[in-house]
Amino acid sequence: MAGDVTPYTGLITSKHADKPNFMATVAASVQPIADTLATLNGLNAAFDLDLAQGQQLDILGEWIGASRFVSSALDGVYFSFDISGLGFEQGVIWSPGEPLTGLIALPDDVYLTLLKATIVANHWDGSISGAYTAWQTLLGPQGYQILIQDNGDMTMVLALHGALVDPVFTQLFAAGVLDLRPAGVEASYVIPTIPAAPFFGLDIETEYVDGLDFGAFGQFT
Repeated sequence: MAGDVTPYTGLITSKHADKPNFMATVAASVQPIADTLATLNGLNAAFDLDLAQGQQLDILGEWIGASRFVSSALDGVYFSFDISGLGFEQGVIWSPGEPLTGLIALPDDVYLTLLKATIVANHWDGSISGAYTAWQTLLGPQGYQILIQDNGDMTMVLALHGALVDPVFTQLFAAGVLDLRPAGVEASYVIPTIPAAPFFGLDIETEYVDGLDFGAFGQFT
């Protein structure tokens, strides 16, 4: 990162300021110092979670405890014609080195969500109300909501509601990679069969659950 040397050269008196060789010598001498200061001053912005990109996110992931590389390839996420949800601005473009059958290295935007999910999970108090707050913090800005059902037998159901325009995010949720559940509790994950439609339910009518002719069945993953 190139630094500004004018704070140094601006201190040179008029007796020497009109000497180009002298000015160039001073500028060359202080340029490394200016570059170092510019780099140091830019570190906070470079590693800000909302501004970092590429390798910067990878370094943050080492501190946070979440890798860009998922243990199991995510299927059904590559760009494809004639497949709903994987068209333009939806599917991920295949990159050389990736397996043909699934994505392993998360793109920056989805990896950022995973990092934030890890941070949220580390600060969660373990309660259902706290889980709603945590999920809303994570998913709200992306237009998703979460529904939580405690089965009372050390199992729970997490249902994702939203437009589901991002196949990689959907697969991460369905695979349980965005892990926000109490230790020892088994979780099942549900996505809607009709994007943005409420889930089907009897004797209940809300923004997220509705009855016949309105609600759609969820798909357990």
